[in-house]
Amino acid sequence: MAPSSRPGWHLELDLAGLSPCQIYKFHSAIIEGVMTDLPPIFGMTGDLAMIFGVLLLTLILFIWGRWRYDVVSLLALLAATVTGLVPWDQAFLGFGHPAVITVAAVLVASRGLLNSGVVDVMAGWLSRAGDSPTRQVASLTGLVTILSGFMNNVGAMALLLPVGIRMAIRSGNSPSILLMPLASGSLLGGLLTLIGTPPNIIIATFRAESVGDPFGMFDFTPVGLGVALSGFLFISLIGWRLVPVRKSPSSKERLFEIENYLTEVLIPEGARMAGKTLQEVREASKADFQVLGLLSGETRLASPSIFHPLMPGEILLVESDADELKIFLDDTGFQLGEEKKVGEEALSSGDMGIVEAVVKTDSRLLGRTARSASLRWRYGVNLVGVARHGIQLQKRLGQVRFQAGDVLLLQGPREHLPEILNTMGCLPLAERGLRLGHPRRIILSVAIFGSAILAVAVGLLPVQIALVSAAVAMVMGGLMNLREVYTSIDWPVIILLGAMIPVGRALETTGGAGLIAESILSLSGGYPPIVSLAMLLVITMFLSDIVNNAAAAVLMAPIGLGIASFMNLSPDPFLMAVAIGASCAFLTPIGHQSNTLVMGPGGYQFGDYWRMGLPMELVIAVVSIPLIVIFWPLSG
Repeated sequence: MAPSSRPGWHLELDLAGLSPCQIYKFHSAIIEGVMTDLPPIFGMTGDLAMIFGVLLLTLILFIWGRWRYDVVSLLALLAATVTGLVPWDQAFLGFGHPAVITVAAVLVASRGLLNSGVVDVMAGWLSRAGDSPTRQVASLTGLVTILSGFMNNVGAMALLLPVGIRMAIRSGNSPSILLMPLASGSLLGGLLTLIGTPPNIIIATFRAESVGDPFGMFDFTPVGLGVALSGFLFISLIGWRLVPVRKSPSSKERLFEIENYLTEVLIPEGARMAGKTLQEVREASKADFQVLGLLSGETRLASPSIFHPLMPGEILLVESDADELKIFLDDTGFQLGEEKKVGEEALSSGDMGIVEAVVKTDSRLLGRTARSASLRWRYGVNLVGVARHGIQLQKRLGQVRFQAGDVLLLQGPREHLPEILNTMGCLPLAERGLRLGHPRRIILSVAIFGSAILAVAVGLLPVQIALVSAAVAMVMGGLMNLREVYTSIDWPVIILLGAMIPVGRALETTGGAGLIAESILSLSGGYPPIVSLAMLLVITMFLSDIVNNAAAAVLMAPIGLGIASFMNLSPDPFLMAVAIGASCAFLTPIGHQSNTLVMGPGGYQFGDYWRMGLPMELVIAVVSIPLIVIFWPLSG
């Protein structure tokens, strides 16, 4: 190996006679030596090159979406650890970070509030909004904004999602007019308090590490309230008019027309499968079908047992398309029943009910079909229909691979449907006669949660201790059971935070954050510091549109601190700019779970979000920068 006369390296290697193992070891030794002794390239050392390589690959994987963000964040952590950017003994310290504990505690406490019925009572007030789209948008967005300031914003939005749909149906409006403003309002509400959104909690911990004291419970409120109010006014007066009106080809009152899915099949005398059980019929037929009900004389059975013998004269309610139905009839010898429509009442009998539900971003159904997920045998529900972007899918239901935002029409035991949906990772959309949630012990839940907020506000307890105490008190008070505690925690977000916090710290310790800060300063050179502040906010905002908002906060907070350090200014306004930018992901359906969850019920396309989101981000940028400078002066 000899250096060339030109800049760079020139390698001449003779690997003849070496085994593959020796070649691998030789290659590894060269790479290690090059990365250690490499002269600076574009101002970057070996460690800088590695951290930027890891982050670039991480961002690409985030945007690609092939693997979920928690898996990608773990890959980033492992890559940073293996390359030595994160010490081995510090690789998993992020999972014990106060920000991670606080986010988990907020999610659990939010579940206690939901179980108590507080949100149900407040949602009942929306019935007075009338039929005006402006009043409906204002009341729905205003309520979710207030709720999201003190509880998990996805949980608040999920509770109001069916309310918004019913409001649209009753007034004859398209649900798309209400649901995107609802999702945006849930993001705005997160700006109000420390616990409103994970980015605020993350930013508070960065401030504790750099200044010594974290942001308090209501330190975000002066700026956040102004931004949320301006966003609320924009959505209520102008923004909803920019949202495309998406109409489903189905009826105004139902996303699904059940009679399009069901057929009555008569079991005649002499049929070769007469007297056989449902299980035997299923094994004998090659068709793709589901039996969703059975009529035997005056008796109607919803979701009959697989061991029920099918006797002549009985009628099956079969879900299948025309081609598969013909195969089913040929295989069994059964006949089509009388020509009449089969309606919703055929599926709801006794203890059985039907419900529309949207697939969450962390659902265990993602990427699986109804058949591979074993919906009938594992969860005890039948899949009756699937809609995507507001359109009923006409392909075989058993072969549809579920995506986040898909709307499912499910039949199952009425009493257990809420728990089943929670286990599957789905949110109820339209009730169809099913009552989900029972308001109880409202005073107790508000007292526990309010005491925790007060303890943090007066400095009696740190936020993670106060909220964990509130969560434990809610369990002991019977507001939720232990199973609900663990299911209420958004584990992918917890994994994301625990993995990305050490990676973000590595960006800072290697000098990567400082290098990016220098680049931002060079672009804004000669201009007042407020220009650098605005650039930081806008970059964070756009980053949050393509990656998880918590990841955006983790990556951009060290850069904000670097800018403040280079300019010898207070870090507070720059951290506040990152907090605002990370929580304003309005341009895409992938920037935040709230955006994803309304995509299916609203019938939105990917490109619909920027129509309202882009002007709203512009409004927020214009409003937030002066507010930040006023309440958090640059000079400290």
